[in-house]
Amino acid sequence: MSDYLIRGTALDGMVRAFAIRSTKMVEEARRRQDTWATASAAMGRTMTISAMMAAMLKGDNSITVKVEGGGPIGAIVVDANAKGEVRAYVTNPHVDFDLNEKGKLDVRRAVGTTGSLSIVKDLGLRDFFTGQVPIVSGEISEDFTYYFATSEQVPSAVGAGVLVNPDLTILASGGFIVQVMPGADDTAIGQLEERIQSFPPISSLVREGKTPEEILELLFKDGGLKIHEKMPVQFKCKCSKERLANAIIGLGKDEIKQMIEEDHGAEASCHFCNETYRFSEEELESLIQE
Repeated sequence: MSDYLIRGTALDGMVRAFAIRSTKMVEEARRRQDTWATASAAMGRTMTISAMMAAMLKGDNSITVKVEGGGPIGAIVVDANAKGEVRAYVTNPHVDFDLNEKGKLDVRRAVGTTGSLSIVKDLGLRDFFTGQVPIVSGEISEDFTYYFATSEQVPSAVGAGVLVNPDLTILASGGFIVQVMPGADDTAIGQLEERIQSFPPISSLVREGKTPEEILELLFKDGGLKIHEKMPVQFKCKCSKERLANAIIGLGKDEIKQMIEEDHGAEASCHFCNETYRFSEEELESLIQE
C-alpha cells in the first residue's frame, strides 16, 4: 500500500484533522541512514509529524524540523514540503536500547529530555518563521503537542508511532494531528479529548491495515468527518551533483586548486540520502573556469 496523508474537518468545522500512513517513507529513510530500531522510531515519528505539518503549508513552502534532546541519538533533522516530499537524518543512527517499562521502544532515552524542538518555516518571504520550545517528553508526539500550544497557540493532539521488524525494517508507521479551531464547543471538545486518551496506538492501526480515512473515522465516529484533501507522501532528497558543484564554486578558486593539488579530486556525501558525489580533477578545473 502506498503512503499518503489526508486533511479534513469534523464536528461542524470545530476541528481540523490530518492522518498519514508513512511506512514506506520511513523505511526508505531507515535504509539510507542505516538506523537501528530505537533510532528508527525516533526519526520516523519526527518525519511523520513533519509531513503533516508541511501539508498545512501551500505551494513551494517548506519546513525544517530539528529535535535536539541531549540524548545519544544526537540531532534529528527533517525537511518537508507542501508537496509531500520528506527527507531526514539523525546524527547517530546506531542507537538502540531494551524496551521500556511499557514494552515499547525507548525513544525518550534515545532522544533525551534536556534540549529543544525547533521549527523553521520557509514561506517564500524575505524572513523565515522560526519557533522553538523545550523538549518536554522526548517521546516526540508530546513535544509537538507542546510546540503547537506554546509557539502557535493552537490546542492540538498529536500522535505518531513506528513499529520495527526484527530485521530492523519498518513494519508500520503513521500518525495524526487534531487541532481545535477558535470558538469550538467545550462539550464536544471534551468528548474528543476522552476519545483521544483511549485511542489505540496509531502504529497498531496501520499494521492492521487501517487507512488514514479509517483512522480519522474511528477517532471522530459520528462527528461528521469531511475529507478535503488526499496527498501522496514520499522520501525524496533534493541533493544533486549540480547543487554540490555550486557549493564547491562558492569555496573560491584557491580552495578548488588545493583540492586538485592535494586530493586530485573531490568527494562529498549528502547527510539526508547518503548519496556520494565525486569530482575529477578535470571537473574541478572546469568549476574554476566557471
